[in-house]
Amino acid sequence: MIRKALLLKIFSAAYMQRWNDKVRPVEFVELDKQAHKMVAAYFLGKFEEKTEGFDWIEVIEGGLFELLQRLVITDLKPPIFYKIKSDKEKYRKLNEWVFTEIEPIISPLGTDFSDRFRGYFGPSGESVNRRVLAAAHYYATRWEFDILERANPDGYEISSIRDNLRRKQEEYADIKGMAALKADGRYRSFLDLCGQLRFQIRWSNLHRIPRTSVIGHSLYVALLTYLFSLESGACRRRRINNYFTGLFHDLPEVLTRDIISPVKSSVEGLSDLIKEYEKEQMDKEVYGLIPRSWHPEIRLFTADEFSGVVTVNGKRRRVSSEEIGKKYNYDRFNPRDGQLVKAADGLAAFIEAHVAINNGSQSPEFQVAKMAFRERYGRASIAGINIGEIYADFE
Repeated sequence: MIRKALLLKIFSAAYMQRWNDKVRPVEFVELDKQAHKMVAAYFLGKFEEKTEGFDWIEVIEGGLFELLQRLVITDLKPPIFYKIKSDKEKYRKLNEWVFTEIEPIISPLGTDFSDRFRGYFGPSGESVNRRVLAAAHYYATRWEFDILERANPDGYEISSIRDNLRRKQEEYADIKGMAALKADGRYRSFLDLCGQLRFQIRWSNLHRIPRTSVIGHSLYVALLTYLFSLESGACRRRRINNYFTGLFHDLPEVLTRDIISPVKSSVEGLSDLIKEYEKEQMDKEVYGLIPRSWHPEIRLFTADEFSGVVTVNGKRRRVSSEEIGKKYNYDRFNPRDGQLVKAADGLAAFIEAHVAINNGSQSPEFQVAKMAFRERYGRASIAGINIGEIYADFE
């Protein structure tokens, strides 16, 4: 069962400042960096899908495990961390300590999950999945650095950081997607477009701490959806589709901005009009930046994202979460559990409001939002998960 402690621990990445010893033209936080990293991991992973040993589940869980590790070793600057990592015994001891810190909050997910977390940082070869994650990590870091460098081009350590990041990226030149990024500007534009969601702030008209971006919220939804999927016994393809739907479900907002639900529902037909405009803009601005073979999958993740869908005899069909669990929970049906993504999206918004209130926000909108989500999901059960019990954990 997913518990409050884990949910709040993951959300704490929204507090973690990055590059906080440098002049920053914009605020960089860890949750946003991890989100952008996983978008880049999806891009790079698409080029490696047919590579022997490639596994989307290991990429997804590896991203989560690395985030949890980062949340514990937050005070270690990268040069110190990589120096420790180069010493196998010191790195083993560091990760043993990380596990003792994290194990109490992940243990409710079961011993298999705890064992996978612990084993991920044990001695092992560098698989294609880990290399994809590492390449994505350095891509997202370099993306931040390019912005930071413009504000402080001759600053202390800037040249050495630039050279080090260049060397690190060159280590992953064999990753097919890295070569594609270098060769085709459209691909870089796609990741830049996704990166702009780092600058779009949710609840932007209200004062709150911490502020969360659209892309940070999207990663949080993806992680909650994945954990829900594990708990519900979802098949591999359902877990993958659910995760990436969570990660990309707000991508159209880079073209329309974050339009809050009360505005969408205030005028009859407005929500449908916004959806139609999002579709038009996605066709115009996004799909031309990625290979055509990816279009059906990105549409699955971004259009009608809160509906349950399966593929039967080559045709996509809408079904409920309950039907997926009973009849279609097999990879061959390519299931996506939109109701579960919607529940995760609601829980993420609830937690954003909950934390804002606990941090002193006096805006009544947060109290109204908390009450609305509690009323909607307080007794809900989706995909065999007692969602209401999770909300009760916050009382």
